[in-house]
Amino acid sequence: MDLIKTGIGITKTIRNVSRLREIVIIFARHGFDEFISGSITQLIPNFVLPKSKKGIKKELEEEGHRDWGELLGFRLRKCFEELGPAFIKFGQLLSSREDIFDESFISQMKLLRDQVKPVPFDESVKIINESLGEPWKNVFSEIDPCPIGTASIGVVYKGKLKDGTKVVLKVQRPNIRKVMITDFSIMSLVSAQVEKVSDEIRFLGISRIVKDFSISLQNELNFNIEALNSEKLKKNLKAHDNEELFYIPKVYKEYSSERVLVMELLDGTPFSESENIKDDVEEITPLLQKGLKTFIKTFLVDGFFHADLHGGNFFYLKNGQIGLIDFGLMGHLSKKGRENFIAIIYALLTFNYENLVYEFLDVAEYESIPDVDVLISDVRDALSPFVGLTVQQTNFTIVLREVITTLRKHEIFLPREWFIVFRALITLDGVGKNLGMDIDLFSLMENDIYNIVKNSFKKEDLVEEAIWLGRDFLSSSKVIPRHIKWFLKDFAKKGYAFEVMHTGHEKQFDQVTTAILFLSHSLLASVFIGSGIFLIGNRIVDHFADIPTVTYILWAIALGLLLKGYSLARKL
Repeated sequence: MDLIKTGIGITKTIRNVSRLREIVIIFARHGFDEFISGSITQLIPNFVLPKSKKGIKKELEEEGHRDWGELLGFRLRKCFEELGPAFIKFGQLLSSREDIFDESFISQMKLLRDQVKPVPFDESVKIINESLGEPWKNVFSEIDPCPIGTASIGVVYKGKLKDGTKVVLKVQRPNIRKVMITDFSIMSLVSAQVEKVSDEIRFLGISRIVKDFSISLQNELNFNIEALNSEKLKKNLKAHDNEELFYIPKVYKEYSSERVLVMELLDGTPFSESENIKDDVEEITPLLQKGLKTFIKTFLVDGFFHADLHGGNFFYLKNGQIGLIDFGLMGHLSKKGRENFIAIIYALLTFNYENLVYEFLDVAEYESIPDVDVLISDVRDALSPFVGLTVQQTNFTIVLREVITTLRKHEIFLPREWFIVFRALITLDGVGKNLGMDIDLFSLMENDIYNIVKNSFKKEDLVEEAIWLGRDFLSSSKVIPRHIKWFLKDFAKKGYAFEVMHTGHEKQFDQVTTAILFLSHSLLASVFIGSGIFLIGNRIVDHFADIPTVTYILWAIALGLLLKGYSLARKL
């Protein structure tokens, strides 16, 4: 199997060797030649690595006023601009990772957001026709050839259906899938090799970001997934958004495909254009407050949320709702992750920094266990000045950076999903701050967090946990004695340091095994009996019919376990 994987890898490398040569040359020309190892260049036949005029390390020595992040960011940005959409997309992703990179590096990557070249309308029309299976004029009355948005993967146009409905068409760039996959495979190879050469580069965690990029890339290259994401989010919001605050545009599936997405055009103003909606601040303030609450409830209950929430992706609509767009990147938080998040917020609200650190350590990535006492002290120093302040008094970007910087100091990194959650909350608060609103994020959380904690421990959940715990315990109680018996037999057979020779010892061991099984059945039966009693709760029982059916089922299971345990006890 390993040989097959190796063969596939070699085939890909050979097929992409010309692109690899181009990428290596561009990186070398911009000063990264000192980080490019021979394991990369040897994949390119008859290749001599060009030398840059001035290496990065030498420039740092000569210009002490420039920090590492700024210099590295500047040179990487120049490389990405030359290498095209895949690398520009990667740079844009880096610009959102304040949890890993310094502000000077981030500022360089943000300059890539406007560097995506447009696509000729004729090429987009060709893709639209192929997607529809017929000329676009049979479906649309018009499509504006001037795009309203250009991104690394797609270009967005305004249009109208035959019935006059205003829509937007998101059209994938020509051959972008092949370009992205090719460049990503080379990017993975280069980042892994570069990190072996330089501790500074390894500490930045480029390969970790490349891995995250690969995960998000698979979804973004398929617009059908984006359509499904929008429907799922709409369904989740409906369960928590009783006032219908949020509006998700309709997707026209009959006209959409993997490469073309047709959605309803939202009539409103993006929150990124705050200067155009400042006159409506009084109406918008309660909307954003409710929006924050709904966002928190949605991802805590469902674990599914918008992962690319910025001012350009949500709108203040003319009907007073908040519209959301762009569902290519969605976040997923497991039940365990949501419980950890609740615990972290609760620790913040109660100033329990020790619990806060331990909760972070449960979810974070780190190679060696840090000095917990020092970490607790550092986190306390970083956070205590900010807790309790309002948005007008606090820059939450700085708060997040303080936390992340403290964790990074101890070589601890948050998973991508966690950082996305924090970043989305900060984005919503940042929009409010730009509009002059005074929204206290922690107060909003405090009002709901206790109810969320209470609702997180429902009777049904506890019973389900008890049943699964009992099942696992019963399974282990059967397997462990068996393995102990096998081990002892093997131990005696091979005659290690000593050998116990005792007639009838297997009989005594069987009795011990039977006793363990009896104990496990009794403990498990008590769990089911207790669960049944718990379900009755405070209700008054005047008749057998007043007892829930589920309670009878649990007690029946407990009785069966007790009878089984009794039959085992008779063998003792």
